[in-house]
Amino acid sequence: MDLPRVVPFAVACSIAALAATSACSGLPGARPAPSGADPQITALIDRIRAVDNHGHANSVAPGDSDFDALPLDGIPFEAPVAIRPDNPVWLAAYRALYQYPHGDLSPAHLTDLRTTMQGVARKQGEGFPTWVLDQVGTEVALANRIAMGPGLAPPRFRWVSYADALMLPLSTKAEAAGSPDREKLYPLTAKLLRRYLADLTLAKLPGTLDAYLKTVVTPTLEAQRKGGCVAVKFEAAYLRSLDFDEASAATASSVYAKYAGGGEPSHAEYKALQDFLFRYISHEAGRLGMAIHIHSFEGFGNGYRTAGADPLLLESAFIDPALQQTNFVIVHGGGVFAAHTGAMLWKPNVYADISLMSITYPVAGLAGVLRGWLTRFPEKVLFGSDASALGPDLGWEVGAWLGGKNGRAALALALSQMIGAGEVSRARAEEIATMVMRTNAGKLYKLGLK
Repeated sequence: MDLPRVVPFAVACSIAALAATSACSGLPGARPAPSGADPQITALIDRIRAVDNHGHANSVAPGDSDFDALPLDGIPFEAPVAIRPDNPVWLAAYRALYQYPHGDLSPAHLTDLRTTMQGVARKQGEGFPTWVLDQVGTEVALANRIAMGPGLAPPRFRWVSYADALMLPLSTKAEAAGSPDREKLYPLTAKLLRRYLADLTLAKLPGTLDAYLKTVVTPTLEAQRKGGCVAVKFEAAYLRSLDFDEASAATASSVYAKYAGGGEPSHAEYKALQDFLFRYISHEAGRLGMAIHIHSFEGFGNGYRTAGADPLLLESAFIDPALQQTNFVIVHGGGVFAAHTGAMLWKPNVYADISLMSITYPVAGLAGVLRGWLTRFPEKVLFGSDASALGPDLGWEVGAWLGGKNGRAALALALSQMIGAGEVSRARAEEIATMVMRTNAGKLYKLGLK
């Protein structure tokens, strides 16, 4: 769950806010990169055809609802400045993507924009998602979705599925009572688990944990891998803390058997089962050649518990001897915990991307994060946008453009600062730029890039 559709981009609000902005500032353009970015490095990065490690691309299916397992519909949250409707960057995005010629979104101009957008979508048809990638300079996008759909085919799109539902086989009513946010989110995991069971033609849960592992968890992951899945995603920080401790199979089996037929496990009981299942899923994903993606960021949701998203909480899993063949990616780079993410990059099987930070953080701030990571482990850092549909007239292509623009600018600034400080040579900086934007992910997921 990342940049959601429920950001309050009401059409009337967007018109009023952007019209007011343009009246004061004239034609707004993309925010310029901060001073200090080397022009040659900037130009090089702008030419790289990227691998986007994380996003929620929409298919061309009408009413596509598979873009997220835990959409934030109906959950209030404070929107940061970068994604508020009065940010003039949206006009810059419209100009870049749709050649929008106006400096405001007056009713007449907004009608023109919608006509243009609809015309592009009709002309491109099933090729619209690929058209988006071409506009933003992305060669391969990892699409975090329940299932892929029309227009989202390899090699340009690669699938990242969702694993939280497999970790929550028992009733979650008691867990959901922890916050208003979780009251809305936990039922969605139950719905997805029912879908996974139906895919396996199972009408109900098996009676034992061993049977659940053998007939539900492993077959689901194997089917996803066969379907082209390169990674599985945990949005667990929205549901619980990321402290996935060691738990014995005996304890987990006892809890499962006790409540598989009904009843509400205590928090301690359910945590032990979840902890066991997290590590089992992670092990199976590694065995199958899939990475584990884990949401780590300070939002969204007014009831979201940021402290539980600290990547340091995952350290015992990262160093578990049984999981050394599993690669983990800290998605969104930990956000406010970016320094903690940097500490976890010391683990041989841990990577991080800049998705969501590339949309919500100022370029200079993200450059600081990148510089801290790149001076130590440049081969562990991945570009990402978190391209998502943001609301009316703000489809996922707008998020892809913004994340790409800011992410590239931040990387250019970070590398320029590193050159200036004598931390890297220009040749090495150019090599690192290609690694972050493209080849690190290509190697991690074995994409066979040319």
